[in-house]
Amino acid sequence: MAVSPLAPAAFPDLPVIEGVRLATVAAGVKYRNRDDVMLAVLDPGSVVAGVFTRSATRSAPVLDCQAKIGQESAAGAAILVNSGNSNAFTGAAGQASVDAICKAAAEATGLPAERIFTSSTGVIGQPLPHDRIIAKLDEVVSKVSRMELPNAAKAIMTTDTFPKGASRTITVDGKTVNIAGIAKGSGMIAPDMATMLVYVFTDARISRAALQAIVSEANARTFNNITVDSDTSTSDTLLMGATGASGVDVDGNADFAQAVEEVFRELAHLVVKDGEGATKFVTVNVTGAATDADARTHALSIANSPLVKTAIAGEDPNWGRIVMAVGKSGAAADRDRLTIRFGDILVAEKGWVSPDYREEQGAAVMKQPEISIDVDIGLGQGAATVWTCDLTHGYISINADYRS
Repeated sequence: MAVSPLAPAAFPDLPVIEGVRLATVAAGVKYRNRDDVMLAVLDPGSVVAGVFTRSATRSAPVLDCQAKIGQESAAGAAILVNSGNSNAFTGAAGQASVDAICKAAAEATGLPAERIFTSSTGVIGQPLPHDRIIAKLDEVVSKVSRMELPNAAKAIMTTDTFPKGASRTITVDGKTVNIAGIAKGSGMIAPDMATMLVYVFTDARISRAALQAIVSEANARTFNNITVDSDTSTSDTLLMGATGASGVDVDGNADFAQAVEEVFRELAHLVVKDGEGATKFVTVNVTGAATDADARTHALSIANSPLVKTAIAGEDPNWGRIVMAVGKSGAAADRDRLTIRFGDILVAEKGWVSPDYREEQGAAVMKQPEISIDVDIGLGQGAATVWTCDLTHGYISINADYRS
């Protein structure tokens, strides 16, 4: 599979997060000749927070993580992820697989089973061959090291064309705090909580409640505002672990919260840039809506419109499709108050095309790999930003052949 044209030149240099050790292994869950299982082991005293899909058909691993995530424990924790099979819509067998994996992973790591968090991503509706994963647990545990984040990012990929990583380093009271994370996601992207699979680690010391609040708030402004195809996954999971190894307390620290949000946003953008078949990264800014909620509704209507997305793919500045998407969204709008811009170009205002607009101006914007569409509704102060990509023949080819 060709790498997305929007991919970064290289995987970033991520800082080592003390208190986290990772490893990958090839278990043959679906793929051959590649690592498809990732294990992260967090030291005792670590806290874990997370957000999960609100899909009504969420997977057994998601339900299991949700049941465990709020528990306080002085023990360490482990995150075990497989790609190739989502263990979703697998009935009682799905939970049986999770139970078997957690039991075996607890024995292999010496951790309590309630501190084992599992994630699965891939095909829906096929029983997870968990024996293949269990057979590799001793091997993967023996390999854990402080330097495995790049390999971990590769092991969790499915239709992704490149691994995704991001980090921030901040100084608190003269001491260094590191944050680093990885993500996977390319299709079935319209998160209703987090996105696909995301794992972020920090050496900061923080209470579980405070970390959960930061994760939830940062997620709402980042991952919950991306869409590739309007389809919410059954398996969306975001977990963040804080080891406390730096000795730096960040409870209530605004700089730390901002840095976490920046890591989330960077990872979210990378997911969109790896959208299946994507050739354009699109920022949709909506202002002037009656409420922030209305602004988000309008922005998602634009970002999810197949007509808008195919026009962008064809580099066609078809502003009429923006008007259509606003009108169908269900949020309050007034045709004669709309203002539309492509990048810095004023396209339409007061219910009609701008007298100064020229089609070649809009076409020039659409040829860029990164595009902004700005819409002012003209009704209030509500605002929202959503990130999306174009819809190309590549998306159809990938998904038509996905289970083959």
